[in-house]
Amino acid sequence: MQIVPLGDNALVLEMGEAIDESTHRRVQSAWRALAAEPLPGVGELVPAYTTVTLFYDPVRLVQAGAPEAAMVEWLGARVRERLKSPPKVDKVKGRVVDVPVCYGGAFGPDLARVAAQAGLTPEEVVRRHARAAYLVHLVGFAPGFPYLGGLPRELATPRHAKPRMAVPPGSVAIGGSQAGIYPLATPGGWNLIGRTPLRLFRPQEDPPVLLRAGDQVRFRAISPEEFAAQEEAT
Repeated sequence: MQIVPLGDNALVLEMGEAIDESTHRRVQSAWRALAAEPLPGVGELVPAYTTVTLFYDPVRLVQAGAPEAAMVEWLGARVRERLKSPPKVDKVKGRVVDVPVCYGGAFGPDLARVAAQAGLTPEEVVRRHARAAYLVHLVGFAPGFPYLGGLPRELATPRHAKPRMAVPPGSVAIGGSQAGIYPLATPGGWNLIGRTPLRLFRPQEDPPVLLRAGDQVRFRAISPEEFAAQEEAT
């Protein structure tokens, strides 16, 4: 683990370089250990693909005993101590979530673009996309937006140079080597290959998001008729 400063009120814990399952486990383990018993002066913890960022209040850090000339070193030492002997926390087991998707057509206007990039037929893109297993590394950008690892390499497709002003909610998308699902109607530059009738952001429920870090996603192809029926049911 490397600890590097970010501006004058944050530290970044670098837990690895690759976006993979082992790095994900280290990120989540460090985040949970630090969140269970917050260190003095630390106000926010932000887990990402390969890092955990700690935002701290310099005034509170000095009040807790940190020397003004060595706050980063002081806090970094306490982070290492905490992770060496972490508090006991309940293990969170990820779920396997089935996500039905209507691929192509009006639901996935960029399916042909992804197919051309991969040198495959649209049908083969759907088959390979749906048979892969995806891990939710983090949720961000918009409420409930899952950043998914596990996209087959051959399906990686560059983002659009000019983003759409509005992407329909439920859009299943590819952005570079990442996969994701838009929970709300937002601007976006990822390639849209399909759409799910599931609602990923449900503010009236607890928790308000369908997917959480550590969950596994399995996509399943459905027809437009099935999409309409499931959308009406939700």
